[in-house]
Amino acid sequence: QVQLEESGGGLVQAGGSLRLSCAASTRTFSLYAMGWFRQAPGKEREFVAAVSRSGGNTHLADSMKGRVTISRDNAKNLVYLQIDSLKPEDTAVYYCAAVLTYVTSNYYYQPGEYNYWGQGTQVTVSS
Repeated sequence: QVQLEESGGGLVQAGGSLRLSCAASTRTFSLYAMGWFRQAPGKEREFVAAVSRSGGNTHLADSMKGRVTISRDNAKNLVYLQIDSLKPEDTAVYYCAAVLTYVTSNYYYQPGEYNYWGQGTQVTVSS
């Protein structure tokens, strides 16, 4: 069982930046590919970014490319999501997710591929 806890959300003005963090409670964090998703009110959960076990491979949503970076620190059991040039349409609850994988280079971008989810952190961008 893996518990995930997001932090770093809040209220920010358009054009600003945020770094979200996700802490994982597992001794085998390096065996999990990680992802970030978001869900705005009345909308489906959508993929934002994913990173492989080692951090060597990443995948970003097309709509976020150029504004978002995903990274991880396996020594600290943390995964990060840096979002720059925030827009009001980025307002959503951001979720961290984990999936156990034996393929070092794999990342995943479908919500159904993930086994574990955090409770989410609210990001609100004002215009």
